Amino acid sequence: MTVWINVTALVGFGMGQSTVRIPVDDVELEGMLEVPDGAPGIVVFAHGSGSSRKSPRNNFVAEVIRDRGLGTLLFDLLTEEEDRVRENRFDIPLLTDRLLAVTEWLRARDDTADRTVGYFGSSTGAASALRAAARRRDEVDSVVSRGGRVDLAEAALDEVRAPTLFIVGGADTQVLERNREAYDRLACEKELHVVEGAGHLFEGEGELEEVADVAADWFAETLRQGRT
Repeated sequence: MTVWINVTALVGFGMGQSTVRIPVDDVELEGMLEVPDGAPGIVVFAHGSGSSRKSPRNNFVAEVIRDRGLGTLLFDLLTEEEDRVRENRFDIPLLTDRLLAVTEWLRARDDTADRTVGYFGSSTGAASALRAAARRRDEVDSVVSRGGRVDLAEAALDEVRAPTLFIVGGADTQVLERNREAYDRLACEKELHVVEGAGHLFEGEGELEEVADVAADWFAETLRQGRT
């Protein structure tokens, strides 16, 4: 997969905020990069099937993460045209390649090259985050899965070395079972956090806030540790 690094960032509304277009092979992925001054790391969001960089849930989580002094990159794993083909949303190898390409793009930028990188993956995006972390163990420093289809990364779980947090709703029983099975396979620093009573979308009062706080705390600790 080819990534061109001479991209143009359009200045956004605030300091450290840019609308970015990331060329990957023959497509261009759109995203929003926001990096507070002095941020030691950046959290890259890998959204789930049918979602996008505009996801209200992911944007809420991203805001809480930035409040902890970390940067965030929300981007579309698929173009609008690609997203019209439902099968693409479940093409985990393609989504993994896209996530790794965007990570390479971050590494090539002067303003983000030296920062640690974490992945926040939701649903099928969590599978691509785990697969990407397994393939680039020296470049991915932390992973958080929210309601993740981690079973779709089963073959890669043994190779993940980045500290990994699974967040699952207690009422999301099938996904919770899959997460527990995947959790047992991980050979890295790990934690499983169950939001009691929550369903797959964490729509109840205070549930998404709990997700955001737990994820932000995890990233704040692991991304400040740096690489060993």
